[in-house]
Amino acid sequence: MIDSKKDRWVSLYDYDESMHSIEVFSNYTKVIISNENVDYNFLDEINRRRTFGIVSHPDAGKTTLTEKLLLFGGAIQEAGAVKNNKIKKGATSDFMEIERQRGISVATSVLAFEYKNNKINILDTPGHKDFAEDTFRTLTAVDSVIVVIDVAKGVEEQTEKLVEVCRMRNIPMIVFINKLDREGKDAFDLLDEIEQKLNLTVTPLSYPIGMGYDFKGIYNIWEKNINLFTGDPRKDIEDTIEISDLNSSELDDLIGEKPANTLREELELAQGVYPEFDEKAYQAGTLQPVFFGSALNNFGVRELLDCFIKIAPSPRPKESDTREVDPKEKNFTGFVFKIHANMDPKHRDRLAFIKIVSGKFERNTPYLHVRNKKKLKFSSPNAFFAEKKEIVDTSYPGDIVGLHDTGNFKIGDTLTEGEELNYRGIPSFSPEHFRYINNADPMKSKQLEKGIDQLMDEGVAQLFRLELNNRKVIGTVGALQYEVIQYRLEHEYGAKCTYEPLNVHKACWVEPEDEKNEEFQDFKRVKAKFLAKDKRGQLVFFADSSFSLQMTQQKYPSITFHFTSEFQK
Repeated sequence: MIDSKKDRWVSLYDYDESMHSIEVFSNYTKVIISNENVDYNFLDEINRRRTFGIVSHPDAGKTTLTEKLLLFGGAIQEAGAVKNNKIKKGATSDFMEIERQRGISVATSVLAFEYKNNKINILDTPGHKDFAEDTFRTLTAVDSVIVVIDVAKGVEEQTEKLVEVCRMRNIPMIVFINKLDREGKDAFDLLDEIEQKLNLTVTPLSYPIGMGYDFKGIYNIWEKNINLFTGDPRKDIEDTIEISDLNSSELDDLIGEKPANTLREELELAQGVYPEFDEKAYQAGTLQPVFFGSALNNFGVRELLDCFIKIAPSPRPKESDTREVDPKEKNFTGFVFKIHANMDPKHRDRLAFIKIVSGKFERNTPYLHVRNKKKLKFSSPNAFFAEKKEIVDTSYPGDIVGLHDTGNFKIGDTLTEGEELNYRGIPSFSPEHFRYINNADPMKSKQLEKGIDQLMDEGVAQLFRLELNNRKVIGTVGALQYEVIQYRLEHEYGAKCTYEPLNVHKACWVEPEDEKNEEFQDFKRVKAKFLAKDKRGQLVFFADSSFSLQMTQQKYPSITFHFTSEFQK
C-alpha cells in the first residue's frame, strides 16, 4: 500500500506544473511506516519549514530572544544568559570560548527545533558592526527576518544598515520591541521612529500596557487576548485571558480603570493610524508587523512565535545566474553561505554550512560541486543545534546542513545534482582595516600557516600577500576581528602572532583591459610597492588615500578598480 502511494506521489509530482493537484493530495497523505514514524511527503515537509535570521544592533537582545524561542520549542530546559552574574549557564548560541568571555556573538550560529509540527531554523547573527560581513552573508540564506529593537535606545545605526539589506532583497520582516520591563520610549514614538528611520510600514499586532515600573502586560491584537505581567517567567507563559471586547468591564477589573482607559484610547488611535495587517503585503516585504515583549522575562515571546509560524513564508524561490529555482523542484540545489573552522577544537574539523534551496539532500549521494566540476559524496551531513550536531539522512528545502570540508569549499559555492548554475548575492567587501601579521613563535610557523589559511576561508577577514616581499597582510571590516583571529590562532591552532600597522585607505581589485599593454606594465612597475595578491591569486592595489586612488584612476584609464572581489562573475 505504501509503495503504491509513493509511486502515485511521484507520478503526480511529474504530472502538473501548477502544483494544485499535488497540494490536494498532500493534505491527506500521511503514510504510516510504523506506529511511531510518520513520513510526510515532500511538499508537506517544505510547507512546515520556517528559516529566519535574527538581526539587530549589539545588546538589543537577539541572543536572549533566540534562547527563549528554543525554550518554547522544548529544545533546551534552561535558558542561558549572555552576561549575568547569577546565571551560570551561557547562551546556547554563543558556543565559542571568546563569545562566552566577552558576552557578545562573533559568529552566526545555526539552531533548529520543532514547534507545533513546524520545523524552525534560526540563524542568530552577530550584532557588532565588526562582524557585519558574516551577517550580510547570512541574510542570503534566510526566508524571513526578526528585527529586535531595544525599547530604551530605539532604532540604532547597525539596525538601519541591516534593515536596508533586507529591504533591498524584499525579505519579510517582523519587528520585536524588547526590554519592556525597563523604562523606555513611548510605543507611538517607537513606531514612528521605525517608520521614519528604517523606512518601513508598520502595524502593531500586540500592544504594551504601561512600561517599566508601571508595566502591566500586553494586549495581543492578533489573538485578541491579554497577557498579564507578573515577573515570574514560568507563570507568564500559560496565563492569557481572552478579551475580544475591549469595552467590557472585565478589562477594568484585570488591570485597573486608568490603565484600561489608556489602553482603549491608544488602541483606537493605533487602529486609526496604522494599516490593518495583510499577510500578502507582509510576505512581499511591504508591511512589517510589530510585537512588544521582554525576552529576558520570557514575556511576549510565545505570541511572537505563534504568529510567526502562521504568517512567515515557507522556503522561497531563489535567483541563480541562469534562472529562478523553485524549492518544489525535484532536483537538489544548495549553496555555501558560511564556513566555520574548528567547530570542535579537539578534531580540527571544518564545516561548510549549506542552505538547501530545492529538492532533497540525501546522505551518501554524489552531488556536483559546480566551481570545481567534481562530484562529491557526504557520509555524515550534520543538522545543528549551536555547537551540538547530529547526523541526518535527508534534509529538505529551507534546512541548513553542515558538511565536513577538507578544503573543497569557498563561500558562495553551489552544489547541484548535475545542473551548472551559481547562486548570486554573496557579498565580499573591500576591508577597512589593514595590518601586517607576523609569526611570534618560529617553532610554530606550520600551525600559523594552517590557522591563517582556514580562518580566512571562513570569510572573517581577507589575506593578501605583497608582491614585493611576500609579506602577509590581513584586511578586516572591523578592528575587533584582529583580536578574534589572534585568540583563535592561539587557542585553536597553538600559534602566536603579532600585528604591525599598515597605512592603507582601500584595497581595490585590479582589472586591466589588456594585460599585455604598456599602460598596465607601467602601472605594475610604478606601483610595485602597493600591489598584492589575494587568496584567489587576483591582483589587488593598496591605495594609501582617496586622493592617490583618484590620481591612479586618472593616470591609468584602461584599468578598472573594483571594491568587491566578485567582479568576475
